[in-house]
Parts: sequence; C-alpha cells; structure tokens
Amino acid sequence: MKIGFVSMPLAGHLNPMTALARRLQSRGHEVVFFGFPDVEPFARAAGLDFVPFGEKEYPVGSIEKVYSSVAQLHGFEVVRHSCMDQNSDLSRVTFAYLAEKLAMTGVEAVVIDTIHFFIELVPLSMSIPYVHIWNVLHLDFSGATPASLFSFPLDTSQEGLDRNTANLHKIDAILGPLAEIARSYAEKVGLKIDWNDPAATVSKLAVITQTPKEFDFPGIPWPPHFHYAGPFHDDEGRRQVPFPWDKLTGKPLIYASMGTLVNGRYDIYKHILEAVQPLEDVQVVLSVGKNIDPENLGSVPSNTIVVRSAPQIDLLNVQRFASRMRD
Repeated sequence: MKIGFVSMPLAGHLNPMTALARRLQSRGHEVVFFGFPDVEPFARAAGLDFVPFGEKEYPVGSIEKVYSSVAQLHGFEVVRHSCMDQNSDLSRVTFAYLAEKLAMTGVEAVVIDTIHFFIELVPLSMSIPYVHIWNVLHLDFSGATPASLFSFPLDTSQEGLDRNTANLHKIDAILGPLAEIARSYAEKVGLKIDWNDPAATVSKLAVITQTPKEFDFPGIPWPPHFHYAGPFHDDEGRRQVPFPWDKLTGKPLIYASMGTLVNGRYDIYKHILEAVQPLEDVQVVLSVGKNIDPENLGSVPSNTIVVRSAPQIDLLNVQRFASRMRD
C-alpha cells in the first residue's frame, strides 16, 4: 500500500511520525511524507520519499521564525497563541495544496498528525482512508475527564464535570480560526459536516496515541478504534546533530531540554543550572534551542555541557551502555 504522512512541521511531531513511517516502510509499504520545505531534512534522514508544498509561502527556514514568538510564553497561552496566530495560516496553505499532491502521488491512505486539526478534510473529500496520530497528549473531548491542557485532577462530581465542559469551551474558542478555515474548505469541496459533533471528522479506522494507557485517566468513553501505543521511536532515522562527545565523563547523565517551542525562558534555564551545580556525582547536558544566547546564561557549572541541540537518542544509548558497564 502507498501511504502518505502529514505532520505538524515541528521536531517533536516529525521524529515520532518519521519513526512510524519507517516502521511501515520496513513492512513493505511505500511511504511518502508531505510537508513544508523545512520538513524535508527529517524525511530524508529517515530514508523516506518527500513531496513538498507551500514552498512560496513557507520557504526553507520559515517554520523556526514562525514559532519563535512562542518561545517565551507560558501555559495555556502557548496553545492559544499557536492555534490562533500561527497554525491557521499553516492550515490554509495545507488546504490549498495537499489534495493536488495526494492525487499526484497516488497515495491510498493517509496518516495525519491529529493536532494538524481538520486536515483530514482533504483525504475525506477524496474518499481516501485516513488514521489519526496523537503525537502530543491526546484530548478527551467528551468532558468525562479533564482535557490534558489543564492541570485539574480527575473529579467525577457534577462540579468537576461542569469544569471539564467549561474548559472544552475554551479549547473550542482557540480552535475557532482553524474551524472557520476548515468550514470554508468543506463548503468548497462539497463536504457536509456536523460541526456540532467534535468527532465528526475524526478517523473511524484508527486513532492512536503515544501516551501509555497507564498515564491516562480511567473512564474515558473512547471508541473501539482508539489505541494506546506508547512512544514511537527507533535508534536510527534522525538527522545527525554535532555534539562534544569527548566531554562526557561517564558519570550518570541528566539530560535537560525545554523542547522545540517554549525554549526561550532564561529564568528556567538558570534555575536548572543552579539546581544541578552541587551535584558532583552526575553530569548534565542542557539543550537550550535557538531562541536564546547561551552566553547570557551566566555561570555554567563544571558538571554541565550547554548546547543548542543534542542527539537525544544517542545520548540515552550512551548512558544505557555506561550504566551497564558500571553494573
């Protein structure tokens, strides 16, 4: 089968999606990864065919600039700003080109990053089957449990359920601009969608989350085709990241990172450096991303290596090997 992949153009989404694509490719399927030009290095490193779109709107280097404004935000504001101010135009451009690319390549099924909200309308309009992948913590839109964007405990009282519903309304509000773009596209291609049903366009074949079931709340009324899979990764298929391997001492390793989005908070990095300074029996790798200047972090403890990016999987493998040697 020829399978297409569509992901949000962010490392935390592309790494698991390319790992899943590699697994399907290893089983004999033909895989094509679709995306903005900045997605290509991830696909090529994973040994996958790549088809670009949106080259004019988002040339190479655009995605990093688009999301740089998120780097210093906090909490729910990150989600609000991303969905309302950045993702809307990404979706608009994806809607403009994806159908043509799917038709051109002849894919027979599509795997979609769920938080690329409403993009499933494209394969749906073409009668191409599709599945959804939650690369982030999945959201329970039933209201039975707190949505993962909020830090409330499980509360099955009426008060708790009402609070869950109120928070879902907040999510609906920030998805409003995306929904308007989706409605316009659906009308253009002749799709009749019940927009009052949050599951109206969700895959009826499979919805898969990387979250282990043990980490989730009980009692969520998931459909039978919802599956907990755990993390998607392998030890290969990622871009090579330079790293000063000669500076590793062999001590137990602490790896610290704020990820690829909210990584512009100097105060958090300084708190990390302050916390690890007295830990003489460990070594720390602090990955700070591209939105801050490491020179402005102040004094760096002797047990800490500060880099802009790090080969996380390789570091963890080295640590596992070192641990076995110590044992």
